[in-house]
Amino acid sequence: MAYRIRGIDPTPFLSLYGRDEAELKQRGVLRMVAGDDTGYPERIELRNARRGESLLLLNFTHQPAAGPYHASHAVFVREGATEAAEMLDEVPEVMATRMISLRAFNAAHLIDHATLVDGRQLDDAIRRMLGTASVAYVHAHYAAYGCFAGYIDRA
Repeated sequence: MAYRIRGIDPTPFLSLYGRDEAELKQRGVLRMVAGDDTGYPERIELRNARRGESLLLLNFTHQPAAGPYHASHAVFVREGATEAAEMLDEVPEVMATRMISLRAFNAAHLIDHATLVDGRQLDDAIRRMLGTASVAYVHAHYAAYGCFAGYIDRA
């Protein structure tokens, strides 16, 4: 089963890039600078931010479907990121090095099933989930903090 992992669309965040701290605060956004190369998983480009890069920490609605699983959570976006990552049959390093919660949704946007997996086994887990006929798409979350990590669907 071929799959695709996508980062989030940067369009809603472009107007935030370069804003001053007061403007960001009014919008519930916090600017941070990555203190190292591994602790700041960026959601547009699906990579670890590099030390010194400017990030925006903000709330993002990753499950916009109306219903019980409508959800949002805090995510990091690199200030200046303009193109969402898209990977075919490849797990980005930022996910492969962390524990991941996979949530498989059906066409009615209800959770069909879920699993917790070491990122090194993510490829097999994704293929198994998408191999289930009732699964329409999968969301990945970083298990420790629960933050949305990326969209996964059939390629």
